[in-house]
Amino acid sequence: MSNANASTTIQKKPDIQHTNPMARTLLAKLDYDQLTNCMRCGFCLPACPTFRETGLEPESPRGRIALMKAVADGLMDPDQAFQDQMNHCLGCRACEPACPADVKYGQLIEQARDAIEDHAVHSAPIKGVRKLMFKGVFPNRSRLKWLGRSLAFYQKSGLRSIARGTGIMKLFPKHLQEMEQILPEASGKGVIERLGTVYPAKGEKIARVALFRGCIMDVMFADTNVNTVKLLSEAGFEVVIPESQVCCGALHAHSGEMDQARDLAKINVKTFREAGVEYIVSNAGGCGALLVEYDHLLQGDDEYRELGEWFAPRVVDVSKLLVEKGRIPSFAESASVATAEPVTITYQDSCHLRNVMKSSTAPRELMNQVSGAHYCEMKDSDRCCGSAGIYNVTQPEMAGQLIEHKMEHANATNARYLLTSNPGCLLQMKHGIEKHGASDKMEAMHIVDYLYERMGGRDER
Repeated sequence: MSNANASTTIQKKPDIQHTNPMARTLLAKLDYDQLTNCMRCGFCLPACPTFRETGLEPESPRGRIALMKAVADGLMDPDQAFQDQMNHCLGCRACEPACPADVKYGQLIEQARDAIEDHAVHSAPIKGVRKLMFKGVFPNRSRLKWLGRSLAFYQKSGLRSIARGTGIMKLFPKHLQEMEQILPEASGKGVIERLGTVYPAKGEKIARVALFRGCIMDVMFADTNVNTVKLLSEAGFEVVIPESQVCCGALHAHSGEMDQARDLAKINVKTFREAGVEYIVSNAGGCGALLVEYDHLLQGDDEYRELGEWFAPRVVDVSKLLVEKGRIPSFAESASVATAEPVTITYQDSCHLRNVMKSSTAPRELMNQVSGAHYCEMKDSDRCCGSAGIYNVTQPEMAGQLIEHKMEHANATNARYLLTSNPGCLLQMKHGIEKHGASDKMEAMHIVDYLYERMGGRDER
């Protein structure tokens, strides 16, 4: 994966002695070459969801880059308005494919957030939650399993019904109440507990691949991980699931915790190198987008740079691997769901899968191979749904505007199934379906789960 800039001119950072501590950190961490590569041409404007919603220049990629450069050049201080604007970006990176100068905007926004976080003053509750989740839960597999078991108990024991019936949930903000209602069934048993660490290929083996199981993915969407392994096996791949792998670090990187993201990356690159695999398979666009950039993330580390460069080019989305290298299984509507008329399906792109991993055609090719189904392209399927990691929790107003537009386009397809390739997108689309009254006619599913169900029932769990 190339990190070459579009411009070969190396821009020297300004020699400015900032009096503002955050400005000093921003100048040190920002890639000044990337800041100066922005030509302010405006090609990014129609691609940016927040600019499309507001029409305001600071809400665009070139506007945010101009703000970063103004701080770096000593023309302004990184005040609260500046910080809010950096956090208002979805990080969908739709601007990058549209940029003729190949500006690495995603890297700039993460560097800016990293610098801001170094000086952030959080309230005690926020500080506690960040420390608990980023340091205590996500990197620790045993705690993730405990979280899964606890959520499963809450969901199945009747506590959820009590919480809703007694009005306890009303103590939480409305958007959190709505998200709680569409959470999938959690589990303390992930893919390794169900299938083991090695799953054989069916028929002649094409390649030995590794599954990146994720953290929340293996707690809240463990069935999807299992179905991913079985799809890969059916397509001719031996699947290894390294037990010592950890969280990818994407949420850390998006939230200004870059050092923690690097620490997690170091564990993963070593773990997967030792697994002896040809490909590292992701079934979550958000995870995959950071995994394919481990080379950039670790480029400043002499010990792990080469491992990062080995790792990044081997990361591939499950749909792309199936289409380009595998024996594509037969996908057919089973007798229980078959109808006289084809079932209509549509698709919401994962921003990171499309814009960073460059994989938008493979999922569509697979969907078009399902017999008994009619694929209908959704208008603006490439526009962000508003999930963006935890954006729909931290920025509910903008996320709500985006999902409202998204459901207008989804409903226009008259689809029975709305498919996507990322857990956050899946939850956001489930939320949109429930909130906008489409639950009686539309169901959101991960594309892997949909395809697995339509393999003809040849591999029962």
